[in-house]
Amino acid sequence: MPTQKTFKSRVRARMTKTGEAYTTARQQLLRKAESRAAAVAPEVPIAPESPATPEAADPEPTVEFPTSEEAVVGATGRTYPAWFALLDRWGATARRHSEIAAWLAEEHGVAPWWRQSVTVAYERARGMRAVHQMTDGFSVAVTRTVAADPDAALLAFTDPAIRRSWLGDVPLEQRRTTAARVARFDWPEPPSRLVVQVLPKADGRSTIAIAHERLPDGNAAAHEKAAWRDRLAALKAILEPDRRR
Repeated sequence: MPTQKTFKSRVRARMTKTGEAYTTARQQLLRKAESRAAAVAPEVPIAPESPATPEAADPEPTVEFPTSEEAVVGATGRTYPAWFALLDRWGATARRHSEIAAWLAEEHGVAPWWRQSVTVAYERARGMRAVHQMTDGFSVAVTRTVAADPDAALLAFTDPAIRRSWLGDVPLEQRRTTAARVARFDWPEPPSRLVVQVLPKADGRSTIAIAHERLPDGNAAAHEKAAWRDRLAALKAILEPDRRR
């Protein structure tokens, strides 16, 4: 069996690849390890893994979630599968997108950006929506945690000079918003909408949540999702100059 540190790394790698929750990914890897061990030494008993609770079970291991499991737990207090279990009991498969989002807000106090993420993830998991598909086009979400306070992280988007240092000469037109730590922009090519939200963390770091909305099709969505991972990596290097090697 692998060491604890190596095994945790393998679990997280599987989570990234499959979109599974930590418990589900861990169980799958343990089953594989147990099968290999049984083939070599079947006479040695292996203690069974405790079954996951109903809320922890991943109902759709191959679904692509809008954000990482860590991010949604940090922002909402629940994993995606735990939200799915609540939504199933409420009967969300028979509801419209706007009804689901409203229920998450009214009954559980989920913030606007995150109730959209949970709703979209649920609709994908239940076959109600294609990957990246929204009611007004296609949308992708990417998050990145940086060692910077929220104001500095948001300023990296709203200050044109700072923004050029990591995003280049993309001509963004900022839109008005009254939401705290949120910036909205018109994205030039393809014509679409960019929503940036900065979430403070208890340790002084911040999580930058990107929602690139109203994209024309799935190919554009997939391209922008990959591009935003690279863009946020470049921004992280700007915000954390002391950590460069």
